[in-house]
Amino acid sequence: MTDAMAPSAPGGARRSTAVPSRPTSSRRFAWLVVLGTLILAVPVVVELINIAFLDPYQDEPFLWTLQSSLQGVDISVLSVLMFGSLLLFLMIGMPLAFVTGSLAVVFIYLVGDQYMLNIIPARIFPMMTNYQLSAIPLFIFMASMLERAGLIDELFDVIYKWLGGIHGGLAAAAIVASTILAAMVGIIAAAVVTMGLIALPAMLKRAYDHKIALGSIMAGGTLGILIPPSILAIIYAVVAQESVGELYAGSVMPGLLLSGFYVLYVTIRCWLNPDLGPALPESERVSWSEKLRLLRKMLAPILLIATVLGVIFTGLATPVEAAGVGSLGAILVAAIHRRLTLAGISGACVSTMKSVAMVLWIMFGATIFVGFYVLQGGQQFVSDLILGTGLGPYTILVIMMVILVVLGMFLDWVGILLLAVPIFLPIITALEFNGVFGLPGVPAASVALWFGVIYLVNMQMSFLSPPFGYAIFFLRGVTPEDIPTATILKSTLPFLGLQVVVLTLCVMFPRLVLWLPDLAYGGGG
Repeated sequence: MTDAMAPSAPGGARRSTAVPSRPTSSRRFAWLVVLGTLILAVPVVVELINIAFLDPYQDEPFLWTLQSSLQGVDISVLSVLMFGSLLLFLMIGMPLAFVTGSLAVVFIYLVGDQYMLNIIPARIFPMMTNYQLSAIPLFIFMASMLERAGLIDELFDVIYKWLGGIHGGLAAAAIVASTILAAMVGIIAAAVVTMGLIALPAMLKRAYDHKIALGSIMAGGTLGILIPPSILAIIYAVVAQESVGELYAGSVMPGLLLSGFYVLYVTIRCWLNPDLGPALPESERVSWSEKLRLLRKMLAPILLIATVLGVIFTGLATPVEAAGVGSLGAILVAAIHRRLTLAGISGACVSTMKSVAMVLWIMFGATIFVGFYVLQGGQQFVSDLILGTGLGPYTILVIMMVILVVLGMFLDWVGILLLAVPIFLPIITALEFNGVFGLPGVPAASVALWFGVIYLVNMQMSFLSPPFGYAIFFLRGVTPEDIPTATILKSTLPFLGLQVVVLTLCVMFPRLVLWLPDLAYGGGG
C-alpha cells in the first residue's frame, strides 16, 4: 500500500562519526535478517530430522522436539497465542494468505503431532471441490473483460451528461455509475481506481469540494462488495451453507438503499451550498434528444446485468451457470462495441488468475487456521464467553458488528469472513431475534441469510474505515499529490454515517433483506 523509498546514494557525501550512513544501516539490517533466519532454521532442521527419521512414540528425539509442546494448554491461552501471533505478523507486513496457513501448521504441530497435520488436506479438499466457488473466476473474468472493453468510461460519460445539469450532478453520476459498475464488476479495487481516474478529474476541473468528490467515489466504488454479483457473497454462502441466489436477492435492496442515500446526500448538500458541487454550465449540457441517443451506449451492459441476475433470481440457472453466461456475454458486449482484441482477452485471463489465486490462498489458509481452532474447542469458548455475558441478542449482534468493523481496518475482507463468520454464525443462529420496539423479528430459518446481508453491509463499512480502509489506499494512488491523505480520510466520515443508518435499518426492519428472497424463492421469512 505504501511506496517504497530507495536510499540515497552515498557517493561523495561526508560521513558523520555520530550518525551512521544509510547504506551501513541497511547492511546491519540485512545481517540481522540473515542471523534471525539462521536462528529459526536450527529448530526447523531439528524437527525435520525428528519427523523424517524417528518414530515420535518409540524413539528419543534428536536433540529436542517441539512436537506436542502445547498439548493440553487451556483454550483461553491458545486463543491469545494464535490470534496474538496472527496480529503480530500482520502488523509487520506479512501477507494474510501465507500468515494464516503457516501459523495453522505451526500450532497444529505444537498442540498435536506430525500426524495431526493430516487435517490440512481434509479442510482444503471440500473447498477445492465445492461447485459454487466456480462462479468466482467466471465473475472476475466477466469484470475484467468489461473493464478492458472501455465500457466504464462510456458509462460515466452517459450518466454525467444526464445528471451534470444539477448541483452535485457529477458526484451523483459517479455514485450511479459505480452502482451499475458494481453489478457488472463486483471488484472494489477496480471500481474505486477506475472511477478515480475518470470521475475525479472531471469534478476537480469544475471546482467540486474535495471531500464530496473523494467520498462519493469511494462510497460508490465499495458497493461492489454488496450488490450482486458480489464475490464475497459467494464465499459467505459456501461457509454458511446458504443459497448464493437468496443471498444475492437479499443484498439488492440494502445496496440500492445505500446508493440512493449517497445520491440524496451529495445532491442535498450541493443544493444547500452550490459551491460544493457546481452544475455544468449551459454550454456543456446536452439536449433531451441527445440524452436519449446516449442511452444506446448503455443498452448492451444493462442487458447483460439484467440477464445474469434475472436467470439467478428466476431460478432458470444457478449462479455458476449465470456466471458462465455473463462471461460469454462480456465477450459479446466487447465485440459489439468493437473493442474485442486478443490482447484484451489475454489480459483478462491473467488478471483473473491473479485475483482468484489470491482469494483461494486466503481461503485455504484461513480455513485451516479456523478449522484447527474450532477443533480445539475455540468455537465453544467464544460462544460461552459471549453468551455468558447475559446480554440480549441484539446487543450481541452490535458487538459482533463493531468487531467486524475493527477487523476491517486491518484484515482483508476474505480473511475476515473465514476467520470470524465460522465462529460468529453458530452463535447468531442460536439466538432469537424477535424484533425491537415492537417491530417484526427474524424467523429462525432466515437468521443466517439475514446475518449474511448485514455482514456484507458491514464489510462495505470496513473498506471506508480509517485509518486502514482499503478504498482509501486505492484512491490515494490516483489522487493528485496536492490533496492530502487527511482530506481523503475525512471524506469517508459522512458516508460511513449513512452506512451505519442503512445497517441499523436492516437490523430493525429485516424485511428489507428478506422480502426479495421470499418473493423469488418462496421462503418463509
